[in-house]
Amino acid sequence: MARGRSADWDLNRETIVRTATRLFAAQGYPGTSMSDLARECGISKPLLYHYVSDKYELLREITEGHVSRLEALVGEVDALALAPAERLRELIRRFVHEYAQARHDHGVLTQDVKFLETRDRQRVLRKERAVVAAFAATIGEARPELARAALDKPLTMLLFGMINWMFTWLRPQGTLSHDDMAPIVADLFLGGLGAVRPPSVKARK
Repeated sequence: MARGRSADWDLNRETIVRTATRLFAAQGYPGTSMSDLARECGISKPLLYHYVSDKYELLREITEGHVSRLEALVGEVDALALAPAERLRELIRRFVHEYAQARHDHGVLTQDVKFLETRDRQRVLRKERAVVAAFAATIGEARPELARAALDKPLTMLLFGMINWMFTWLRPQGTLSHDDMAPIVADLFLGGLGAVRPPSVKARK
């Protein structure tokens, strides 16, 4: 009879996945070995293989898990039935907040999705395209004339250009937080520079 999993199996595996995410983001998927991961987790390689079959399994789980969470955020915002402009603001707020919690996940998705096998990469890209389409549809509803001019998707990509790369320069312990930046991004995108309002000053340690 096969031995069942221990009570803390899921917790241990999640720790391994989170550690792999951090290492992939810092060193790149090709530059990270299972030996690196085992050492960083403080376990032996044989024990590591008890939890994951190989490095590729981790890459697939990290990338697909991240875009699946983004898809879920779109669904949650849609369920609020907000007016288009407010829906766009809420999408921006939630995405910026999610990126703050998943800096490493987003880094792996950005730099390492190309290492996925074709079927897995296409599945991740389909999810990404669905997220982009949801933003574009919201922009089109807010400004139908822009959609008629086929500018809804280019504007979406400009918006993602603002928020997708925020993790490269906005530091967790910096003067501004991701939550500070979310309304600034929305103001800038929806109203231009003149619409940007500074966040209230906060004491930061």
